Amino acid sequence: MNETNTTIDLLLSIKQKSNNILHNIDFEIFSTIQNNIDKLYSGKYGEIFAYAIFGIPVANLVVALLVFLFFLLLRRLFTKYTVKSLLNFAKQTKSRYDDLIIQEIYKPVEFLFIVIGLNLFFKLSFLDSALTKTIINILITITLYWILYAIIPTIQELLFNLSKKENMLSEDLSRFIVRLVRIFVFIAGLLNILHILGVDITAFLASIGLGGLAFALAAKDTASNLFGSIALLIDESIKAGEWVKVAGAEGTVEDIGMRTTRIRTFDKSITILPNSIVANSPIENYSRRGIRRVKMTIGLVYSTTPEVLEDVLQDIRDMFKEYPKIDNDQHQLVQFTKFNDSSLDILIYTYAKTADFREYLQIVEDVNIKIMKIVNSHDTSFAFPSQSIYVESINEKAD
Repeated sequence: MNETNTTIDLLLSIKQKSNNILHNIDFEIFSTIQNNIDKLYSGKYGEIFAYAIFGIPVANLVVALLVFLFFLLLRRLFTKYTVKSLLNFAKQTKSRYDDLIIQEIYKPVEFLFIVIGLNLFFKLSFLDSALTKTIINILITITLYWILYAIIPTIQELLFNLSKKENMLSEDLSRFIVRLVRIFVFIAGLLNILHILGVDITAFLASIGLGGLAFALAAKDTASNLFGSIALLIDESIKAGEWVKVAGAEGTVEDIGMRTTRIRTFDKSITILPNSIVANSPIENYSRRGIRRVKMTIGLVYSTTPEVLEDVLQDIRDMFKEYPKIDNDQHQLVQFTKFNDSSLDILIYTYAKTADFREYLQIVEDVNIKIMKIVNSHDTSFAFPSQSIYVESINEKAD
């Protein structure tokens, strides 16, 4: 219970302090304006200004509307001039974060002008009541948590840059952390609104705790997927953009979410797998092998002499040694292996220095052309399935 109360106090502290500041600002403005309105009531046309419409004196009603419209004007001027000046100043700095923060928070700050104007309207028109105070407090809470939520993309970019420079976090893990922060901000704002509405948050959280077992049983698959995503991100077995094969799905990882992993297959369809299945299945990560095997068998015609065959084998080996995209540190074979029905078979087994499929095909194509040139340069040729028929001539005896 103490931990729950501490959490609640933490969630409410920012909102309470901000409310005090805003209410103090409103009170100072209200006091100044109301003092000037009171002078109208005691003046020559006091009876006219004191005439009530819907129970509100004309002077207070008119001034309340003018004040609200004034804050709408301030909101527009703030957007047109202040934000523009701040953005121009931020562009002169080396960091991009100040640009992003200004771009993201000016919308909720704009909304704050409306909230202040509306609050003054309620007070000046004597509509200030428990209901209007609740409405204003809810709007202030929404604005504050809107500002917190708005700066999350900046936090996301900061984490991405840290993951690249310091190698502290993977991009997928930093994206996952940002999603958790968004959820926390949303829940914190919701709890604050419930508190403003008079809901006992402690009892509310306790009721959730009592129903936790039933909820856990109902959401066990969701929980297993969540822990599966955490395991994938911490273990870094797969990352967005990698070519993988898992649970029968093969393609490029597009996103590792909190519940599912999206894989774009090579026929451009999307396969969505629960993270619990991905985390507990064998994963073939083709993007991390670094090299790709090149394996083929070519056949030369039987008219090829042993000397020419040896020269062809040696030239192919020499070609591989000089080829920059072939990994000669790996196991490599260029061997005459078989007298086939229609050909003298040569096994070629080596590795290309790439994991990219398109580049791999380009290397294989280039290697094939070079082998063709080597074979043609030795006045021999590739064999194809054929059948020779030998007819023995027999001298017929004349009758």
